[in-house]
Amino acid sequence: MKRLTAALLAAAATGLTLVPAPATAQTAAAQQGKPTVPVEAWSLRDVMPTVQISPDGKHLLLLKLESKEGEYLLQIADTDNLSGKPITTNADPMEIIGASWVNDRYIFGTAWQESRKSVKRPEQNHRDFASFSFDIETKKFKLIRGDFSVANLLPNDPDHILIRSVREVDGGSGVDPFAAFRPRSYYKFNLETGAQSLVLKGNEKFPTASFDDEGNPRFTTSFDPNTREQKFYYRKPGDGSWTEVEGMNYDLDNAENLYRVLGGFQGFQGFKQGDPNTGYFIDNPEGDKAALYEFDFNTGKLGKKLYENPDADVMGIQTSSMAWAGDNKMVAARYPGAKRERHWFDETEKALFENLESEIPNAHSVSIGSRSRDGSTMVVHNIGPRDPGSWWLVRDNTMVKIGSRNPTLDADDLTDVEYIRYKARDGLTIPAYLMKPKGEGPFPLVVQHNGGPHVNGVVGYDEWGQMLANNGYAVLRPQNRISTGWGQAHFDAGNGEHGLKMQDDKDDGALYLVEQGIADPDRIAFFGWSYGGYAALVAASREDNIYQCTIAGAAVADAEKVYLKRRSTRFGKALDEWGRNRGSTTINPINEVDKVNIPLLMVHGDVDARVMYFNFEDYKKAIEKAGKTDAQFMTLKGLDHNNLMYDHQLKFHTKMLDFLANDCGPGGL
Repeated sequence: MKRLTAALLAAAATGLTLVPAPATAQTAAAQQGKPTVPVEAWSLRDVMPTVQISPDGKHLLLLKLESKEGEYLLQIADTDNLSGKPITTNADPMEIIGASWVNDRYIFGTAWQESRKSVKRPEQNHRDFASFSFDIETKKFKLIRGDFSVANLLPNDPDHILIRSVREVDGGSGVDPFAAFRPRSYYKFNLETGAQSLVLKGNEKFPTASFDDEGNPRFTTSFDPNTREQKFYYRKPGDGSWTEVEGMNYDLDNAENLYRVLGGFQGFQGFKQGDPNTGYFIDNPEGDKAALYEFDFNTGKLGKKLYENPDADVMGIQTSSMAWAGDNKMVAARYPGAKRERHWFDETEKALFENLESEIPNAHSVSIGSRSRDGSTMVVHNIGPRDPGSWWLVRDNTMVKIGSRNPTLDADDLTDVEYIRYKARDGLTIPAYLMKPKGEGPFPLVVQHNGGPHVNGVVGYDEWGQMLANNGYAVLRPQNRISTGWGQAHFDAGNGEHGLKMQDDKDDGALYLVEQGIADPDRIAFFGWSYGGYAALVAASREDNIYQCTIAGAAVADAEKVYLKRRSTRFGKALDEWGRNRGSTTINPINEVDKVNIPLLMVHGDVDARVMYFNFEDYKKAIEKAGKTDAQFMTLKGLDHNNLMYDHQLKFHTKMLDFLANDCGPGGL
């Protein structure tokens, strides 16, 4: 394969220009070499979040920004004339946030629009959503009010796709424990007319469904309120009713079964190509780690074990890149490690990926996002420590770079991520990811933790971590106990340990780096978002504190109030106790303000529906009442939980770096 050195394609060029901000306070990087990237660059939204090739290989779809504060444009370029003028459109007054090909002519996508200035209850989004199809021949939209996603492309019915109502309340982060039990509706959508007809309406007993390519519902997960069990049901081809899977009922009053529900990755994975009576299923019935099995629709039982990893859970499967040609065979099992690792079943696909990895600069996590049905054209994506996300067009054995999620960054400005494992004080092994700045240690260290806390957090490209490393800080991302992907024992060890052993894990990681000569023991800070924000508040009040300061973003500050607003007892005692133990019965930060003993920066969005704004307001009042003067507070107007816009990020990043440099203990970090 030959890699071309052509400039960025005209269809992907951006108008982004960055001017470094005026010099502010000196950061720790002054000792390691000054930052090489202006704060504005770290604050960009993804410049090019989506690139796809059409099934016939004739058109390229792009979502892209053309200005720092602009909205996404949808572009369709001719692959035979990439320097020509592409079709360019938007969905004004809404903004397109996702789009993909569903056949040679039509694109299906999602748009949003701000509709309210405040939120009154958990998960009440301040935006409204709409879904759409776009006809590249007529250049017209067909609009569907509401948030829908594609459930099946129905390859044997070119005029229709199967869509489902989106009912998750986790923002895509995998922290909605009831997602599998939340009813959805499924519709057959006519791409030409925009008409939709109901196929299946989810209910309490059968809330969701997995469909085969003929549009038949074949598998579902449900909760039985009478027995308080999670149950599974299946249909053989041609069946008109559900059959219960015997021997796979999980009592949700029993905490031992929480891993299957809360992990978010166990369960039915798809169908075996050419065999409608065989599917794939992830479960851990035989031991600590979840493995990949066949599921036999004739017997309704798990069949042959296909793969198990001794160190990590199988968390998903990968299917052939030749899906548009009708090839949907499973080619690999995926599991966490130094990155999202693969166990290959298909040598041809393995060789293709190895070839791509050898050609793409700084290859780390390489994926084929789309491929033409004749196999000759594909769009390849890479993301990793030295690549914020690049897109490559591979066509007839040539390859050209289309663009990047952040074209302002250079690989030399970024740092590698090391996968490490260390022992917590009680002997549990903690996987973690380490970024070191340029220069010689020991370095000032920032211990970072983001959401979940049980979400698997394999670190490839981490913008916050890279920004901190570019400013001279080492960054540690521990996968503390309760993180998924490392086995049930690792997960169970965190139940009821919010602010306790889970907090020890982070401290122990920092102390491990001190022992290794990597971290300076007198220059350690903590930074977290969401659950990590909770952990940052806990860090502020720990006795014998190892941190010089802490930064809490979107923090759960009153865990008991959060629990009471969200409490649901209908899904079993164990799930209710799990929710209560997320700080209500362990360490609730708002009750610990008198113990705060280090400088604190707290940041929150005022329309956050995941961790509502009262957490920020109530904690701020409590800190002021306690007479603590080393606390600073910043509200980001119009910010929800995850979707930081350019202005949000610029304000937050500027404040964060200034706080670390000037206010993080005597002399700053």
